[in-house]
Amino acid sequence: MEHNTPTPHIGAKYGEIAKTMIMAGDPLRAKLMAEKYLDNPVLVNNVRSMLAYTGTHNGKPVTVMGHGMGIPSIGIYTYELFNFYDVDTIIRVGSCGARQMYVHLGDLVIAQGSCTDSNYGQQYNLPGHYAPIADFDLCRRAVEACEKFGYTYHVGNVFSADIFYCEDERKANWTKMGVLADEMEAPSLYMNAARAGKKALVICTVSDHILTGEATTAEERQNTFTKMMDVAFSLV
Repeated sequence: MEHNTPTPHIGAKYGEIAKTMIMAGDPLRAKLMAEKYLDNPVLVNNVRSMLAYTGTHNGKPVTVMGHGMGIPSIGIYTYELFNFYDVDTIIRVGSCGARQMYVHLGDLVIAQGSCTDSNYGQQYNLPGHYAPIADFDLCRRAVEACEKFGYTYHVGNVFSADIFYCEDERKANWTKMGVLADEMEAPSLYMNAARAGKKALVICTVSDHILTGEATTAEERQNTFTKMMDVAFSLV
């Protein structure tokens, strides 16, 4: 493994980032996790204000870090983390928009798989379409943690796109296929993990509902979506 660190996007030196990471799109959410869940957190990256902190949780080294918005952004960060920093496990916690009427604001969605219209997978020159999926052990343990905490959760497919504001009405067809929710990062995380032989999982909190128009505020998303964090840190 090449340790080409620091990288153009991450200022940490090799060894300053733990083997297990919990990431969020918003770097301020990473800061919140560091303050709430880590003992003795140390800031190890501030390049592009993409905050990363390394500390311990129940005595085990953990790094929390932002990854930005979208498949390309998380694709860059997690590629470098898996391949240059030798990270073994990345768990993304984030927000999603519900696509089914039985999925409600505040529920947790565990992304067992991710449908996508992104071209991220084209780079592998596969003779077909790759199905990005989570690590089964992480997925199973996340379900067990939700049961233990008594959190409402759903497991299944999410839809991940490069486009947030979409003019194509066919996007609604994902609901007919049983897709639970929309988010914007899972495919490149799952593909990067697969290619590097590493583990990954996405756990989201429903922040808005595509069918009903219900929504939470930006402040609520930043500061109150802690159930998914409880589950993520239980997997460390």
